[in-house]
Amino acid sequence: MKKIITTIIKYRGWLALFIFPVVHFYLLEAYTHNGLMEVRRWSQVFNILLFELFAWILFLFLRSVKVALWTEGILAMVLGLANYYVYTFRSLPLVPWDLLSVGTAASVAGNYDFTPTPRVVAVVAGFLAIFVLEGFCKIDTKKWKWRYSLPAALVACISMVSFAGVLQQEDFQNRHMMYNKLFTPVFMWQVNGFALTMVMELPYLAVEKPLGYQKEEAKGLLESYEPEGEGEKGTDKPNIIVVMDEAFSDLGVLGDFTASKEYMPYYHSLKEESETAPNIITGSLHVSVCGGNTANTEFEFLTGNTMAFLPQGSVPYQQYIKKNIPALPWYFKEQGYETHAMHPYYASGWDRDKVYPLLGFSDLQFLEGYSNKKYIREYVSDQSCVDKIIETYEQKEAGKPMFLFNVTMQNHGAYSTVYNDFTPDITVKGTSSYALATYLSLIKKTDEALEALLSYFSKANEPVMVVFFGDHQPNDTVAEPILRQNGMSYRTLTEEQTKLRYQVPYLIWANFSLNGNVGNSDTSANYLGAKVLEAAGMELPAYQAFLARLSKNCPILTSVQTDVPGSSGGAIEEYKKLQYYMLFDM
Repeated sequence: MKKIITTIIKYRGWLALFIFPVVHFYLLEAYTHNGLMEVRRWSQVFNILLFELFAWILFLFLRSVKVALWTEGILAMVLGLANYYVYTFRSLPLVPWDLLSVGTAASVAGNYDFTPTPRVVAVVAGFLAIFVLEGFCKIDTKKWKWRYSLPAALVACISMVSFAGVLQQEDFQNRHMMYNKLFTPVFMWQVNGFALTMVMELPYLAVEKPLGYQKEEAKGLLESYEPEGEGEKGTDKPNIIVVMDEAFSDLGVLGDFTASKEYMPYYHSLKEESETAPNIITGSLHVSVCGGNTANTEFEFLTGNTMAFLPQGSVPYQQYIKKNIPALPWYFKEQGYETHAMHPYYASGWDRDKVYPLLGFSDLQFLEGYSNKKYIREYVSDQSCVDKIIETYEQKEAGKPMFLFNVTMQNHGAYSTVYNDFTPDITVKGTSSYALATYLSLIKKTDEALEALLSYFSKANEPVMVVFFGDHQPNDTVAEPILRQNGMSYRTLTEEQTKLRYQVPYLIWANFSLNGNVGNSDTSANYLGAKVLEAAGMELPAYQAFLARLSKNCPILTSVQTDVPGSSGGAIEEYKKLQYYMLFDM
């Protein structure tokens, strides 16, 4: 036994290089789940190999066991902690594209509660204990020559890159039971492990051309939808005001629950009225995000593009929009409209200050542009947004229509934080969830702001259309009590149940009779722009005309709901090619 202990002590550095990367992997997973029990067997092996290769690369370059292990361990500890908080606040794990969103995340971080749970404290303590042990590990590398260690390090790097390439091959993934369905990112991360999932997602940083794509063919297809004539600019065209309201949703789509009072009475009254009223369209808007990534819903609405053809978790505003691209604001500008974009928060959020001009907006108003603003919790209220919209309308050039797009902030998370200036006044029978009470109480205030907005424009002398919709439902913390009351849990939702979490209300209202069908109709965010133009009686630009036609056979198309009739398959392929052309090759 003494001899064995002596041998272990003598070779502790080499043993550490094999043992501690394994510990790093399981500790990283432990922030949220038991990696040993929940991560699939082959996936555990591949995660461990990734950690081992990374540790050896660090060791061969740094020539110090403890520094190499500390570097890997600290990275694992920080990334695991970041993933825990991102998942807690957004209901989605970290993805490679989140590195582009660090600034946006930092701007709202102060509004969240980062108090660690006992589990988080225990995991961090585990990492710190391991760091102490790693401090006693060493290998004498003083006599090592760089002409030997450097090639070894390069071989390790090549091995890492080659191994990652193998892990990204679909056949290999299928043979080894690796889950590769990007549209369910939470389950993918839980059964594959954090490191392996990140490696599997890396290829989607770039968007590949659709199969059979030809630029000239896509251009010709788009031109075939061009309108024949050109309408008069700025004559008898309605002002169009669009409000994309932060986290505005009706959680009743998840199942029955009993609230202490009605949380959106005005919207519900409009929904009933829309069945016969000639100036109202309502329905469920199907979106591609839940709990966060607001910018993707506005991307789908403003451009007509769909996240269904882009990598799950990607953010086009930050990744793909680097030049002018066709979008509704450009179209309205060509029709003689003023184009206004406004958001009562920081201009840098989701790179909006850079992206909005590329979409065709001429006037940008962010937090500093809101005068006499009022706050609810730590965000500008929806009523203040209504006041700003009215102010902009009253100051516009007389007789010139405007297109205004407003993204609100009032209902942004977190919902569990207690504020001195806000007390929830709506509760739900059967649950004491403060987050749910907060959320429903905020939605009630949004409903009141919507009523004030429509009340004002119902008296306007000019034709006005108001489009109002939510960007996504709130995170799982809010939704879980309602899911539980209806025999569900966010951790075990079926594919059909998951779709319920991607529905929000939408409204098209006008102070004149709308064109075409009114009433209740469901659609998805990528089609909503075409629907608005049709309802306004305006001539559709080529891309929107294509989308309007496609929506007749395939009325819903999102990143989580891509089931379409077989007869629409060819049109969907055309959509993919047109989107690629419009976004990357025009």
